[in-house]
Order: sequence, then structure tokens, then C-alpha cells
Amino acid sequence: MTDATTDQRTFGEDFLWGSATAAYQIEGAAAEGGRGPSIWDTFSHTPGRTSNGDTGDVAVDHYHRWREDVALMKDLGLDAYRFSISWSRVQPGGTGEFNAEGIGFYSDLVDGLVAAGIKPVVTLYHWDLPAELEARGGWTNRETAVAFGEYARRMAVELGDRITVWTTLNEPWCSAYLGYASGVHAPGRTEPLAALQAVHHLNLAHGLAARAIREVLGDEAQLSVTLNLHVTRPDDPDSESDRDAVRQIDAVGNRAFLGPLLEGAYPVDLLQDTAAITDWSFVEDGDLETIAQRLDVLGVNYYSTGRVRRHDGTGERAQADGHGDSGATPWVGADDVEFLPQPGPHTAMGWNIDPAGLTELLLGLRDSYPDIPLMITENGAAFEDVVDADGRVHDAERVSYLHDHIDAVGQAIDAGADVRGYFVWSLLDNFEWAHGYERRFGIIRVDYGTQERLWKDSARWYQRLVAASVLPEVTQV
Repeated sequence: MTDATTDQRTFGEDFLWGSATAAYQIEGAAAEGGRGPSIWDTFSHTPGRTSNGDTGDVAVDHYHRWREDVALMKDLGLDAYRFSISWSRVQPGGTGEFNAEGIGFYSDLVDGLVAAGIKPVVTLYHWDLPAELEARGGWTNRETAVAFGEYARRMAVELGDRITVWTTLNEPWCSAYLGYASGVHAPGRTEPLAALQAVHHLNLAHGLAARAIREVLGDEAQLSVTLNLHVTRPDDPDSESDRDAVRQIDAVGNRAFLGPLLEGAYPVDLLQDTAAITDWSFVEDGDLETIAQRLDVLGVNYYSTGRVRRHDGTGERAQADGHGDSGATPWVGADDVEFLPQPGPHTAMGWNIDPAGLTELLLGLRDSYPDIPLMITENGAAFEDVVDADGRVHDAERVSYLHDHIDAVGQAIDAGADVRGYFVWSLLDNFEWAHGYERRFGIIRVDYGTQERLWKDSARWYQRLVAASVLPEVTQV
């Protein structure tokens, strides 16, 4: 429980404070150390796919500067660091030979974190599928899930019990729907059937990976998956049609993953909503049992909320709610749902700021899955940061955002949600996917020309929070 009886909210001693990154967004060294190309290399090098043609070739050069970055984490006082492994760096083709130099990079990073007193929380897949696997169908191909299980097994052997939490997938909703339905993320396909195949094969990949890790490390291995669960509200709460639109979005956006992962079944209404696209015959006997592996913690990523109504033929149809991207609709099976503009304030991504939505989400998970601990594995905001004449970034909007959302987590804990930690997104400014380098989420600023790291006020504020596990006022920087 938190203690909010004073002016400042206090979190428990065991509450885990961390920050998060993703390999393609920060590492750079795209063609170094035996790394093979991923779908994001291909996508970002395709003209018109990213803002200004930006790529992750250099990113923020974490591959060469990881020791400096770990020192920053130590100075921040972080309890834990959530990072992802580039599959194509450790196994360039996604199958076949593993790359000792790539494995060595991550092993050294983990050792550096442990030596600094920082718990390593690893994500095995954060959207950067080896390009060779995509050439063979990517996540539409069942064999990709099988390959992922073997990759996970090898990482368990190599990194062993030095890892505090093993997270299999980050936001499979984005991988499946933004990558294969709307096409605004790699690999850039717009095929509804492919998106649903990807949903299932990502779920299957999670199950195979979880099973493999436990076979290597035993039941003491802490396993997780991270989902970007959608908080969606009806435009008119009294409208049955609008409430049903919410149900559709919940089915394709949330329960398509929660159902098989935690309940061992796909929702019946999801199967009905998508019957015109597929009969789901790609789900084979035994798959659901494989997927429903025991989770030790459920990762929750949260940024904004959505508001929907039944499409009346006059407005735009559903768009890529949750990551601010436009394109073909990712909402397979919900094509007649319309997302409506949300009132402000908004971040630089155009996402509405709604801390109450995070409390609502956590309490909903408490009610549906009371036995599964939760972890906020991503939460943060992009704003138009400016380096002032004094050489500092006074990002008051970000400090306010973090304060209010962490307070929302505390409110959920007070109401009975079992939330074990919070990871701010992100440690560093970085390559923000299709938005390139135009959006800055970091609490530490990166000058992309010099790679100089500069603490923003939000980093100093977060340092105070982590040191005392007491929520500082927004003016305490």
C-alpha cells in the first residue's frame, strides 16, 4: 500500500523504480559486431516511411556508450533497467548460428548493471524482427514463433539467473496491427488476415519462450509479457451502439492477448467479429495450452485513452489509437468504429493526458486477474523540449505528467491493485520509430549531433522520487 495521508505520496520500500529503452531506438551500430538487419532497418531505409528519412543506424550510440549510460542510471539511483535484446544482433538470421560478439555485448551490459546495483529486466522482443524471418512470412509464419522459442532458450542459457525479470514481448498489439494491418510500423504491410495470424503467432511465441526459459532456469525464473492495454470509452455512455463499439475495440485490442495469455482461450466475440476475415484455423491443437504459461508479473504500458462511437459514414474510421500514427485502420474486425478527438491537454505526440485512465486500467486488471502482480513497464511523454540559456532543459510539462501518473498508480494501489513497480519511458531521447528524431521522450536529453547526454529537470525530479520513494511536488527539482 502507499501512504497518501501526508501531502506527498509514499511508496513501499520494495517498490521497483526504473527506466526503459528499446534496442533499435538507442543502440545504433546497425552494421557492427556481426548484427544482421531487422525489419526496422528495412522499413526506416524505405523512402517515405519515417520522418525526414530518419533511421536507427546510429540512434544514440548506446552500443558504444553503454558504460556511460549505466553510470547515468546509477546516478539517477534506479533500482532496475528495462532494455530489449536485438534478436538480429545475437542471431542475425533469426535461425541458425548465434553471434558470440552480439551475445557478449548483452552479457557485458548485464554484468555492468549488476555491478552498479541495478536489476536487469530484459525484453526479448521489442518489434525488431530479423529481416530474414520476415522474408519467410514474418509473424504470419508459425515457424517464426518456433524460432523465437529457441532464441529465448539460448538467451536463458547465456544470461541465466542474472536477469531479474524475463519479458517475452513488448506490445504485441503494435507488432501485429501496426505492422501488418495499418502498415505504419515495420514491416509496413496492410493485410487484415496477416495481422490476425500475427496476433496468434506472437501469443504462441510468448508461450514457447516462457516454456523454454523455465526449462533452462527452473520455476524460479520470473516471467512477464508487456501489453499496451487500451482504455476506451463510449462517446455516449447511454448508447448501446457506442458501448458495443467499445466492446469491439476491447476484443481486438485487449482481450485478443489477455484471453489466450491468461485464460487459455480467444474471446468468442473476437472470433465472431473477425469471421469475415478468417476462421482462425491457424490456431492448432495444443496452442492455447502452450500460450497460457504462468506469469509472475504482467507488464502494463500506458500513455493515453480513446473515445469511440459507431461509425456513421461521415467521419474518419478508427485509426491507430495508442501510438499516434495515422494510416489504414489497425482495428481489424472493428472497421465500423470511429475514434473521436480527445480533449486536451495533449503531448507532442497528440495523445491526450489522462492519468485517471491509468488508475481505471489498473483497477480493471485487479478485478479481472486479482492473482497476477502488475508492473508499469512504460509511461512517459514527449514534449517540445528546449535547452535554455543556462544549459538546462526545464521540462515542467513532463514533470507534471510523471507526477500525476505516478500518483494515479498510487491511487490504484490504495484501491487494492498489486502494482510492484514503475519504469519511466524513456531514459534517453531516441529514435521514435516512424517519427524519427522529432519526438523526445527522454528524461535525459541527447544532442544527436554530438551524442552529449544532458539531464532534464524531469531526471532530477525522478532522482528525488527514487531516492526516497516519496512522490515529490512538481516544483521539487
